[in-house]
Parts: sequence; C-alpha cells; structure tokens
Amino acid sequence: MKVLVIGGGAREHALCRSLSLDPDVSALHCAPGNAGIAGVAELHGVDALDGRAVADLAADLEADLVVVGPEAPLVAGVADAVRARGIPAFGPSAQAAQLEGSKAFAKDVMAAAGVPTARSYVCATPDEIDTALDAFGAPYVVKDDGLAAGKGVVVTDDVEEARAHAGACDRVVIEEFLDGPEVSLFAVTDGETVVPLQPAQDFKRAHDDDQGPNTGGMGAYSPLPWADPKLVDEVLRTVLRPTVDELRRRGTPFSGLLYAGLAITSRGVRVIEFNARFGDPETQVVLARLKTPLAGLLHAAATGTLAALPPLRWSDGAAVTVVIASHNYPGAPRTGDPIEGLAEVAEQDAPDAYVLHAGTARDASGAVLSAGGRVLSVTATGADLTTARERAYRAVDKISLDGSHHRTDIAAKAAAGA
Repeated sequence: MKVLVIGGGAREHALCRSLSLDPDVSALHCAPGNAGIAGVAELHGVDALDGRAVADLAADLEADLVVVGPEAPLVAGVADAVRARGIPAFGPSAQAAQLEGSKAFAKDVMAAAGVPTARSYVCATPDEIDTALDAFGAPYVVKDDGLAAGKGVVVTDDVEEARAHAGACDRVVIEEFLDGPEVSLFAVTDGETVVPLQPAQDFKRAHDDDQGPNTGGMGAYSPLPWADPKLVDEVLRTVLRPTVDELRRRGTPFSGLLYAGLAITSRGVRVIEFNARFGDPETQVVLARLKTPLAGLLHAAATGTLAALPPLRWSDGAAVTVVIASHNYPGAPRTGDPIEGLAEVAEQDAPDAYVLHAGTARDASGAVLSAGGRVLSVTATGADLTTARERAYRAVDKISLDGSHHRTDIAAKAAAGA
C-alpha cells in the first residue's frame, strides 16, 4: 500500500512512524512534513490546504490511501478533493468536519443526538455575551466558534477576561463549567461502524500543576488507571455512535477519526468538544500502544469496510509523551534556535523512547532548528506509567533548545495512584 500523509506536526510524525512500521506499507509520503518525518517518509512541498494540489500529488504518486492529519485541511475540503479523484481518503468531508470547525454546529448535532454535554449559549453580540456570562457565573468557559489551533478556549474566574476573549471572536459558545477530570477518546469510523481506540489524557495548561495559559497540549499519557473500565463502552453507546448516526441521518456521514473530549463529572460523562481528527499530543501515546497495523485500520475506514476488521490489539504497557515548547509559547514563539541531543536519544534510548518532531526544520547545513511553538514530542513506553515517564524525562534531559520549556508533571499523579 502506498500512503500519503498530509500535515507537518508531531501528530503526523506519530502517524508516519506507525505507518512506516506496518509491513503492508510499501511507500510512505508526507506533505509538507518536517525534519523528523523526513527520516521515515519522502517529503513533498505541497500546500496542505490546497485540495486540488493534494489530489494531484496523490494521483501522481498512485497513492492507495491519503491520511489528512490536521483540522484546517479537513474543514477546507481536502479529503473531498482526494475522494473526488477516486482515491481513498481517511478524514471527514468538509461538511462533516464542521463538527470541529463550528462549536455551534457541534452543539446542534449533540442536541439532536441526545449526547450529554454542557448547557451553552451561542453569542454574537455584547448583550448576548453578558447575558450568558451572567447566567452561568464563574468559572467562565468561553470558546471561539471556529478553529483556533487548540487555543480558542478561555476558562477563567475573571469576568473581564472572559468578556474580552468573547469580544475578540466573531461568534462564541459560552457554556457551564464542567467539573471532574478530562479524557480524550478517539474512534475510527467509516460512517456506520465505530471502533473506539484506547483513552488518553492530555495537559492543556502551559505549566506544572495546570497553571498558565491554555496551549495546544503539553503532554499526554495512556492508559488511564483511574478510569472506570466501562468508560469506553459507555462513551461508545452514549456519545460516539449517536453522533455518527445523527450525521449520517443528516446526509453528511462522518468518516475518519472522531475525537471526543470528555469531562468525567459528578453527574456523569459530558462532552466538552468534538474534534474531526487525531488529537495532538494524545495520538503520540495512543499509537505507541496500538499493536494492530495502522494502515489497514485507516484504509478500512476510508473504504467503508471497518465492520470486517478483527478487534484491535493493544499493548498492556503504558506510554507518556512530553512536549518541548519554544520560548514564549503559547504566545508568539521564537524560532530558528538549534536543537541538540536528538542523536543521543536515538542512540541511547530507542526503542523505549523516541522523539517526534512538531515544529522543526533543517538549515542549509542539515542542522535541526525550531520552527514552531510546540517543537518536539518526546515519547516513551514502559510496562507501567512510572517506567514510561522515567524513560520520557530521561530522554527530555538529553535535549537542548535555548529558551524552551516543558512540564515536569505529565502523568505524575496517575503514576502515583493519586
């Protein structure tokens, strides 16, 4: 199978790494990719948002499968353009991707499907914003209706901060605060059959102890030893299948990766948000534990044959990923700084720990430089969370990037049984 992956972050590096280990993959390509992905796939300089260019590339490569990684190309209709050329694509249509592209659309789908979620208001004027903020009170949860690269949400006790964020957006969803731990659960679907993956937990705040601003995610771990063993079955029954069924009923079937961001509240499971693609950094740990070859799973979803696949196989161990971010992230990040220590990790820590590139590039001399906010995802596996975290942080300590920062508490409480 010849596979083309679209995107250039750590999620795509994780996808490419897993695909490169799949014996059924005979050729692996990525557009545009990054410095790390270049080690496992042939890179192509194509605009990921240009559906026609992506489809042309897929046709030229005679690709058997195109995997669209990020949300922006999906919302832009890139998967539609590929399918229109007769090439299987893993990723929802532009219409179905509105499940992530519009928080208001997602709320409407959840209401119709009876999916449990937070009470909310969709607001477009200052008066509507004030009414909603008054109705729910602190802590205030304000979400940009559109795509915001994981940084469109403000949760604050400061009403002025909440009002300022809402005022900076064209349209916002203001909702009640959901108490309890958060869980990310991915499901692969062909629009009818829904196959859940293993749950993970990510860390959105920039600094230890969940302090600092929201980010795209600073680390993740899987499995979740504290979660109810019946959680996946419950979410499949109450959230994932009803949502897929509702979208199919509307004539916009969802095929690809459905990501449910969940809060395990005192009143039960509630959906915080949906995403229409693999999450970053949760993908890094989920794929690290998946033993079923990835290409066949994604191809089955893209071709409507998921029901024929045998049950997924998983490692009994654990995985932890720690994100190394550039100076000032999640503000305007500093880029162009050299990254040292990558070779040492590859030589001394593999295969138990490895580095997935997010925002990286190579200069004319071949040196790897920072090229984004989240720069690297250092990922490790082990028999348990304690071992996986120790391996991940041992590898992190070998890497040098001037001005960078990372959290030191990823999976710490879970590993300690707290």
